[in-house]
Formats: sequence, structure tokens, C-alpha cells
Amino acid sequence: MAIHFDRAGQTARRLRKEPTLSEAALWRLLRGKALAGLRFRRQVPIGPYIADFCCFSARLIVEVDGGVHHFTEDRDAARDAWLATQGFRVLRLSNEMVLSHPDQALEDIRGAASPPIRPAPPATFPRQGGRE
Repeated sequence: MAIHFDRAGQTARRLRKEPTLSEAALWRLLRGKALAGLRFRRQVPIGPYIADFCCFSARLIVEVDGGVHHFTEDRDAARDAWLATQGFRVLRLSNEMVLSHPDQALEDIRGAASPPIRPAPPATFPRQGGRE
């Protein structure tokens, strides 16, 4: 949701007081560092946007999307691209996923919050006797 900076705090407070059913369900699962010790905040203003859920330590934003987001894919893509320039990864979960398969939703969040596994660098061995 694009908003003016001056109203971001007010809008975020209103959204926290009036969550959707799926946002409220996910918040019950994430609050209090319940997922792998990760601290999530909800309805967080970041630049011109408000993130549904944000874990700053993992630089992860979780968005819970309803059917209306099928009509705003271009706007969502631009938003996600801007958030990526700020160092965030965005994970989008459907309302249905959160409500019908909460364990899978949590597993997806846990996976997205984990640092990517990088292959180990090739082993290097010291040269024998300092010569090649």
C-alpha cells in the first residue's frame, strides 16, 4: 500500500487495530519470537509502504495477500523491487495458505528467513616448502 510519509504511522496503527482474519491468525503464530526466535513486527512503515509483517534481523517482509492482489500484480512487483533495493526479501503468502495450512506457512517463513546456503569455497592447501 503506497501512502504519504506523514500518515504512515497513523495508517499502520489503524491496520494493527483492524487486521484481516488471516493477518490476525498469522500474528498469533509469529508474536513473541515464537518462530525460531525471530522477532516480527506487524504493519511496519518502510519508506512509502507498510509491510504486513517484518523481521528486521532477517531482512524479511511477509505479506498476506487476498484475492485482490491478482489485480495489483504490477504494483506489488514495483513495491517488492523497491523493498529489495532497501535490502529486504519479500515473501507473499495467500490468505488461504495462512488459514488452511498454517504449518506450511510457518515453514515457508522459516525457510525465507534462513540465510541462503552458499557452497563452501574450494579447499586450498598451503604449498609445500613455500615452492610450487
